[in-house]
Amino acid sequence: MDTIIDFILHTDQYLNLIVENYGPLIYAVIFLIIFSETGFVVTPFLPGDGLLFTVGVIAGGTSGGLNVWLAMLITMIAAFLGNTLNYHIGRYFSKTLLEGRKLKWVNPRYIEQTHDFFEKHGQKAVILSRFLPIFRTFVPFVAGLSKMTRSKFMAYTLWGGVAWVFLLTMAGYLLGNIPFVKNNISFIVVTIIVVSVLPAIFAVAKNILKSRKAKNPA
Repeated sequence: MDTIIDFILHTDQYLNLIVENYGPLIYAVIFLIIFSETGFVVTPFLPGDGLLFTVGVIAGGTSGGLNVWLAMLITMIAAFLGNTLNYHIGRYFSKTLLEGRKLKWVNPRYIEQTHDFFEKHGQKAVILSRFLPIFRTFVPFVAGLSKMTRSKFMAYTLWGGVAWVFLLTMAGYLLGNIPFVKNNISFIVVTIIVVSVLPAIFAVAKNILKSRKAKNPA
């Protein structure tokens, strides 16, 4: 875990090291990281936002170690394939565990309600979750678990992935040569992570307060 945290905080140093020693292999590395973060429900801790921003910074630098357009294409494909895999893993578990009633403690009614939610509001959840750490790993799985319509999910996850990769990578590409940004990559990455997590924290806190008020009306 310490190694992962160190990688998140010093992503630029690690990526630059890979570029210097292995050249084009960097594209395979960033593909695997983005694919794994979005594709496996057990790896939400992998860097996503910070990695994309750092890729943009390196691509916009003078070393020429990364082509920004190729990097974006590769990470867009990784993001789409990752979410697609995660969705189908969710569908697999829905069929083998829930429909087979191997998880008897899971109320089928909750799954039906989740399905209805994703059918009505799934486009917002799938697209917006791209910009929320942890959520972008779990939302595709839950969408598959609740059997959200496959064609809808594919369309939303495609556009969400394109927007996510483009905005964060181009932000790094355009801002990376600003001295403050260039000299404080770790601080910028942590700030991006904190800012992207805040809406989820506020939403959870709001729901907790609402439930407490419901249980203990004034």
